Formats: sequence, structure tokens, C-alpha cells
Amino acid sequence: MAAPEKMFLDNPNLMYAFNKNPEIGTIRETFFYNQVSRAAEVYYPKNGDFQINDNIVIEVGGADKSFNQIKDIPNSYLALDNVEFGRGNKIPLWLFGFLY
Repeated sequence: MAAPEKMFLDNPNLMYAFNKNPEIGTIRETFFYNQVSRAAEVYYPKNGDFQINDNIVIEVGGADKSFNQIKDIPNSYLALDNVEFGRGNKIPLWLFGFLY
């Protein structure tokens, strides 16, 4: 048996029950996984945070996140927190909440 790459709770709010100050990056990734996994297959890729349905790579981060980690990957997108509008391959993280 091998250890999993990442483990996510079902709800990001549960993270506050275990830790007074959970990492914001972990909260963002947990939210993203929780919402998208209901509508699609989600995997852990070599580059990026998530791979959706074998063809889309998503990197989750704050408003200042750049494409550095996924710049050479086709069909790659940024899911960004603290932004209201998307542009190009940048998608506001809150929009994924509509998938649930």
C-alpha cells in the first residue's frame, strides 16, 4: 500500500474543527475538489494541483497566482481566489461552487 498524494476533507469548514488557523491554500484546494468531484473525475497530476477527466489541468491559488507551474501544459487553467471576474485561462474559484 502506498500513501496518497493528498487527502481532502469533504467540507473545507471541517478544517477549522481540527486547526484554528488552517492553511488558506489547503482550504482553496479542498473547496475546489469538493465542488468539482461531484461533476467530474478528479486526479492528482504530475504538474498542477488537479487533473479533470484526463484532459484539463487546474492550478488553484490566490489572485496573484501565475502560470509558472503549468505554462507548458495544454488545456491548463488557474482557479483563483479573491477575484470576481475571469479572463483567458483564469477562472474565479467561487464559480466552481455552482457545480455542486
